[in-house]
Amino acid sequence: MDRDDEQLLRGRVYGQDHDDPRQGPQSGRTYVELVGGPLDGLLLDITGWTPAEIDTGGALQTELGQFGPGGRAVYDPRPGDRSRWDWSGDTP
Repeated sequence: MDRDDEQLLRGRVYGQDHDDPRQGPQSGRTYVELVGGPLDGLLLDITGWTPAEIDTGGALQTELGQFGPGGRAVYDPRPGDRSRWDWSGDTP
């Protein structure tokens, strides 16, 4: 991924199309920032997630990871900073 691609992703919400005029965060929603890995800088909307789901983190589908289309990037809540999830690797 080149620098232009990285800038395009910053401040966007995971799962939103880059052409969507509402690609940024929306009021009344709860987000965590994804740190590191292929989704670095994206926000993940966790509105409605249970505490157990939040504590578990997530394996998020992405074409940008090691396994290409259909692969997933694994993110885990950062100890001591629940507003950020750190990348821990990719999975098929």
